[in-house]
Amino acid sequence: EVFAQAIHQAGSRAHKSFVALNCAAFSKDLLEGELFGHRAGAFTGAIKDQKGLLEEAHQGTLFLDEIGEMPSGLQAKILRVLESGEFIKIGDTKPQKADVRIIAATNRNLKKDIEDGLFRSDLFYRLSVFQIDLPPLRDRPTDIPEYAKFFASFFSTKINKAEITVDKEALSRLSDYDWPGNIRELKNVMERSVILCRDHIIEVADLPPEIREKRSTGKGNLSAFSLAAAEKLQIQKVLNHTRGNRAEAARLLEIGVATLYRKMDEYGLS
Repeated sequence: EVFAQAIHQAGSRAHKSFVALNCAAFSKDLLEGELFGHRAGAFTGAIKDQKGLLEEAHQGTLFLDEIGEMPSGLQAKILRVLESGEFIKIGDTKPQKADVRIIAATNRNLKKDIEDGLFRSDLFYRLSVFQIDLPPLRDRPTDIPEYAKFFASFFSTKINKAEITVDKEALSRLSDYDWPGNIRELKNVMERSVILCRDHIIEVADLPPEIREKRSTGKGNLSAFSLAAAEKLQIQKVLNHTRGNRAEAARLLEIGVATLYRKMDEYGLS
C-alpha cells in the first residue's frame, strides 16, 4: 500500500483520491457493497444511497490489496470495470462511469491459482499490464537503516522534538529483525522509539522486546553468498507463501516435515 501511494502521488492523479481496500477483509456481499455502493431499498437496511469505493476514487486511484482473495463473481465485475470503464450499483440498472486507475497487489501465486480455477485468467492478464515484484522488507536488510533514520526524523519533527538519531547497535537490531508487518510495522516501531528515547538518540533499550532480543542461533547472520543463506531465504519464502503452513511448505520444498522443523530451528525461523 505504501508503494501504491507513492505511485499515486507521483502521477497526474495525485490531486484526486487514493482509496485502498483489502479484499481479504470482507465477505463477498460486503466486498461488493464496498466496491460498487448501493441504491436505497436494494436490500434490508439500505435506507439511503451509498457511494462505493469506485465512485469515491473517481479520477484517482483504487488500490485492491490481496486481489487473489476476491471471489470469482466479483472478479468478473472488476474485469468489466477495467474493460468498459463502467459499473452498476447494487439495486440499480443504470451503468455509471468509472474513471479510476486500479493498482492490485497479492502475495499469492496467481498463475497457480488460475490453473486451480481460483482466479480468472482474463482478469489476471488485464491487470498485468505492468508488474512490480516488491520483496518483503526482511529480504532488503540494507534498506532498513535508511527507513529507520527517515522515520526517526519524521516523527521527531511531528512531535516537536529536536532532531533524533539512531545509534549503531539499534540499527543493527532493526536490520536483524524479520519485519512480518513490513514498512508499516517499522514505521510504528520508530514512532514508539522516538517517544521513548532520551538525549535525542534511539538506543537498543528504546526498541520493543522482540527486536531487542537478538537471535543467538549460530546461523542468525549469514553471508549473502553462502549456500546456507540461500536455503534460509528459500525456506522463508515458501513459509510466507503457505502462510505458515509447515506441512504444505515441506511438501513444496520436497523435504520431510521433521527436516523442515530442524532447518527452521537451525536458521532461527518461525
